[in-house]
Amino acid sequence: SEYCCEDHLVYYRFLGRVMGKALFDRQLVAGHMVQHLYKHILGWPIQFRDLETIDEEYYNSLRQLKGMADKGEDLSMLCLDFTISQEILGQKEEVNLVEGGADIEVDNTNFPEYLEACLKYKLLDRVKLQLNELLLGFFDVIPEPLLTVFDFQELELLMCGLPEIDMQDWQDHTEYSGEYDEVGSDHDSCRWFWEVVSDFDHEMKARLLQFVTGTSGVPSRGFGVLQGNDGNIRKFTIHGVALGVCLYPRAHTCFNRIDLPLYESKDELKEKLNIAVTMVATGFDIE
Repeated sequence: SEYCCEDHLVYYRFLGRVMGKALFDRQLVAGHMVQHLYKHILGWPIQFRDLETIDEEYYNSLRQLKGMADKGEDLSMLCLDFTISQEILGQKEEVNLVEGGADIEVDNTNFPEYLEACLKYKLLDRVKLQLNELLLGFFDVIPEPLLTVFDFQELELLMCGLPEIDMQDWQDHTEYSGEYDEVGSDHDSCRWFWEVVSDFDHEMKARLLQFVTGTSGVPSRGFGVLQGNDGNIRKFTIHGVALGVCLYPRAHTCFNRIDLPLYESKDELKEKLNIAVTMVATGFDIE
């Protein structure tokens, strides 16, 4: 950062060029970036759920506030304003999310603007200079119009390659919860799930991993050491829910968990899983 190195932006421009050159020369990049960075490269809009991948606690706090607002509770009682606290080298400081934010009280009327300002700051404004240099370096090598044919999931697979997925290792290190807690992999829905996934081609398996974990990367030591966004080991989890809770499978990338409804047939599970996994790349939420 600028607090450690005055000319740090030069390194971001260099990194962008290295990434672009690797893509141009069809060389794979070993490291995976957070999902919303691929969206920035493509010029795609970011979404509220992208915040979950970088700050789960903050994301859940905003969701709780949104739930209160939806119920009509008075948000002005929380004494919030349009500022956010950040820590830099051990020192905390208040940052205005908008001009004069410290003097603007958050209430039910302006809460949507507050939510948007928080999202914009976390995913763009605080890294704006660094992100700009990274993208400029990338586009020095790869013209931006050439990337318009890809979605953000395809771009990650293009840059990082398709992972080698060991299906047996994946199944052996999967946990079951909710409706599947007692029966586990012997439940009909779980058996159908693995049968369907086993029939997926290489790309579709990688997209399923992206859907549930936020990245197509597989740890070198296998699924037994799969990590969550917080760096702790969080194994791939299939969580059983009633069909009335959600019609389609939904993912919680911070927990590496997929909520899988209790479908009545394998064909129904296959159809709904395919739609859920492929729709996420369109930018539309299935719910």
